[in-house]
Amino acid sequence: MTLRNALRIPASEVTDEAVYLQRRKFVAALAVAPALGLPGCADAVPPPPEGATVTEAEARAGFKTDEPLTRYEDVTSYNNFYEFGTNKDDPSKAARTLRTSPWSVAVGGECDKPGTLSLDDLLKGLTPEERIYRLRCVEGWSMVIPWLGVPLADVLKRFAPNSRARYVAFTTLADREQMPGLRYRSIDWPYREGLRIDEAMNPLTLLATGLYGKALPQQNGAPLRLVVPWKYGFKSIKSIVAITFTRNPPHCSWNQLQPSEYGFFSNVNPDVDHPRWSQKTERRIAGSGSKLFAERIPTRLFNGYADQVGEMYAGMNLKRWF
Repeated sequence: MTLRNALRIPASEVTDEAVYLQRRKFVAALAVAPALGLPGCADAVPPPPEGATVTEAEARAGFKTDEPLTRYEDVTSYNNFYEFGTNKDDPSKAARTLRTSPWSVAVGGECDKPGTLSLDDLLKGLTPEERIYRLRCVEGWSMVIPWLGVPLADVLKRFAPNSRARYVAFTTLADREQMPGLRYRSIDWPYREGLRIDEAMNPLTLLATGLYGKALPQQNGAPLRLVVPWKYGFKSIKSIVAITFTRNPPHCSWNQLQPSEYGFFSNVNPDVDHPRWSQKTERRIAGSGSKLFAERIPTRLFNGYADQVGEMYAGMNLKRWF
């Protein structure tokens, strides 16, 4: 089954292309900004708890939402993808240079079956499904997006992670020929992110291959990106070329650059402000005419997915481990 065929879903299951929205702003001086507010947590991350589970019914309750969708044209034109520029509309213009085929992903580290697979082989036998998730940007705006993809856990299990695999690291493509934004030195390219293994295996965590029933556009992280809906959007790394099982907390680009502002977990939490702005509310992108944002709405703990993910953080101080 080719990726093109894998992306086909029945027309009855494709969300109406009438709604969708946008994302965050690059601070070139971030690397030299003063450390403000919350302490960093990159050097000591709590391990996964024992026995924290979520039932299939609980998981599926989070797979859909009846909230209005963000328009397709907004989702694909208002993006943070700094490999293609620092303005919100840069990726939709510059990402056309990204070649998404052929594409391969190297999987290794603490696993028994490492390997480098083509994208088709990586997803072979898995049927993409639509998940309608809220996306909350750390900048204070949000969207509702109908993603198409497969559970990350189903892919990771194929590589047989061993008992030493406590975290999962992800790496984005870094190709100066295709990605003009790599000239900006504030980020130590390639862009990298990571999850605790229980977060990676959570049923909500998605490897997305499309949105609105179509293949992912380049500016949205084609051909393969992570979607972790209870975390701030920058954790959902784009254009993935490597996945590594690790014993120790992996390098995360924003957390390493400014740990006082971007924690390892980066769970959506209205009670933990960014040092430079409040996180208590958000602006839902609802473009119509010249108005891009709707009125502010309250931000929910874990972006509204507490029933599906809350047990993973039981007993943790969410202000320290932000």
